[in-house]
Amino acid sequence: MVIAPAGPEELAQALANAGDGRVITLSGNGTKDRMGGPLPPAGLTICTTKLTRLLQYEPKDLTISVEAGMPFAELTRLLSEHRQMLPLDPPFAANATVGGVLAANSSGPRRRFYGAARDMVIGMTFATLEGKLVRTGGMVVKNVAGLDMGKLLIGSFGTLAAIATVNFKVFPQPAATRSFTGKFATVAEAIAERDRILRSTLQPAAIDILKLEDHCELYVQAGGSPMVLDRYSREMPGFAASEGNEERGLWDRLREFTPDYLTAHPDAAVVRHSCPLSEVGTVLESLPAPALARAGSGVCYGYFSDPEKALGKGVIEFAPAQLRARGVLWPSPGGDFAIMEKVKELFDPRRLLNPGRLYGRI
Repeated sequence: MVIAPAGPEELAQALANAGDGRVITLSGNGTKDRMGGPLPPAGLTICTTKLTRLLQYEPKDLTISVEAGMPFAELTRLLSEHRQMLPLDPPFAANATVGGVLAANSSGPRRRFYGAARDMVIGMTFATLEGKLVRTGGMVVKNVAGLDMGKLLIGSFGTLAAIATVNFKVFPQPAATRSFTGKFATVAEAIAERDRILRSTLQPAAIDILKLEDHCELYVQAGGSPMVLDRYSREMPGFAASEGNEERGLWDRLREFTPDYLTAHPDAAVVRHSCPLSEVGTVLESLPAPALARAGSGVCYGYFSDPEKALGKGVIEFAPAQLRARGVLWPSPGGDFAIMEKVKELFDPRRLLNPGRLYGRI
């Protein structure tokens, strides 16, 4: 059975009505159905695709509130009308919902400069299995009352509660942007150039490294005034510069590298490895090509056309169903895992919501 509530109150009521022991799948547009643990056999699927309203937008205050089923692309369009942005850069951006982006804690190239979802969410309303709507935070950036409760849902893959509405702080678009591409024979050379840039006065919005079969490519995006961009050009000789549509296409390719790879290799696995900046080079060297690093934030992705070879290489973000059903997707959850289990017990003691979706662990 599939239902699509038309508002937060209907969402809460749907969860309350399902509290009879049925397993519940929470879903948006399904862009990440291959991500995390396998989708459980469910007695009920609750879909957020009708929760698409813009609730409040204060451009002068740099805040916006939307329902969780709004497509992220629509949120981007609304903000761009006022030359503002939410620089999360999630993959599957054309179809992903706001709630899905938060539930999977998706981010992209500009994370090193602007932060991740937890840095941009200032308030949230979520529905519990008891049928309650819980409101946390607010529409003021400095208002942090109750905010941490909502942040528990970011990255929870719908295993705790259903996100109904989200309030964000947003950012003004830079006056202009310019991106630079450099090619290097080895990972070590690309890392050395990254280190030079990060030690300098330059503060790029994004810095990615793409490891290919026979070389590496270093991508840097800068934003600011023409004088700032010209300084980047002077201090990055040998790099190819791009602006406008060419630049947008470059970062679209990097943002969507994972979805495009999975389209070309339907049975592939994608591994995520988070590490200190000092270890990005070592992680990239350990991964077969292609591999992609958010080289300014320490998040690396490895792409395996043979999914069996992905086991033990890190957190398996995407994999075919047979591997997700039996594989260890999250080999080393760390010391905080006991706390995560206690939080799950608090929100969902009968383990009805998206069981196993958090990489097979919760």
